[in-house]
Amino acid sequence: MLTLRKTKPGFGLDMADGPEAPGPAAGHVTVRVENAGICGSDVHAYEWTDGYGFMVPHLPVTMGHEFAGRIAAVGDGVALAEGTAVTVMPGVACGTCVNCARGDQRNCLRRSAIGLTRHGGFARFVTVPAANCLPLPPQVDTELGALTEPLGVGCEAVLTGEVGLGDTVLVMGPGTIGQAIALFARAAGAGRVLIAGRADGPRFDVMRQLGFNDILDVAEAPLSELVLAATGGRKVDIVIEATGHPPTITDGLGVLRTTGVLVIAGIHPGPVSLPLTDFVRARHQLRATHGCDRFTWDKVLTTLAREPERFRPMITHRMPLDRGLEGFELSRQRAASKVMLMP
Repeated sequence: MLTLRKTKPGFGLDMADGPEAPGPAAGHVTVRVENAGICGSDVHAYEWTDGYGFMVPHLPVTMGHEFAGRIAAVGDGVALAEGTAVTVMPGVACGTCVNCARGDQRNCLRRSAIGLTRHGGFARFVTVPAANCLPLPPQVDTELGALTEPLGVGCEAVLTGEVGLGDTVLVMGPGTIGQAIALFARAAGAGRVLIAGRADGPRFDVMRQLGFNDILDVAEAPLSELVLAATGGRKVDIVIEATGHPPTITDGLGVLRTTGVLVIAGIHPGPVSLPLTDFVRARHQLRATHGCDRFTWDKVLTTLAREPERFRPMITHRMPLDRGLEGFELSRQRAASKVMLMP
């Protein structure tokens, strides 16, 4: 079975024949993967930036944590029927630690991740816990279903920032997570959504296709100058960062109104130094978001079912799995927005 794998620490991935997915044990299913997206986190693992050493004990591992497909086989005790179209939540709770015992599976102390620490969706078949599979609404095909995970991350960031009616929101980073943040900020009632990026033409184009025209290119002028020009001199209510570039945090704080909220969603390769006196005097709120809750997955699926085609422009490239390395390079060079691989 053709797989796209991380086999060793360092730059790169391997396109190689891997073992067939094992038959599903009790409580598990085998999914025939139809669509699997390349995520920014996948690109970080491909480049082997700081913060991905946790993968080393699990290598080699088939990557891919944004995917959807159809149930191909079921183990004992599983209610899902073969042929059911599903999206797959990548976080797997152990079920036995102290947090799991009190029902807090999201904060499992021994949590594993499909596509990062256990085999994922860059393969024709993958066996996963049935509890991680959510049936897709009839209106949502598996291509859109594979967007559920990044849409959930964006939705969770908006919930973390408590975006409300009439807020002016600055989204830093026009990639897939930034696009998801913008979409759910608008759905939450934001009065205006500004998008900031640096010389990011292809992804700016996607933002425009999604209906966002307040595009700020920081290659042309400093962020503060662009924001104040766009707002008539007013600072923004909420900043949500999805760049993974540490200096953007201080840039974002510089355009945030007093008592405003800055949410960090990006994965950063290094530390950041904050102007703490200014931060304290402005009573800014700094919050972090990562992944999403099960409630958020359900919210995303409901939203997708309501207007599925609104989200389709997020996908800019579709490729068979055997062109996966080409897809990674397109993503890495920001020549693509969302690359969808089809095993």
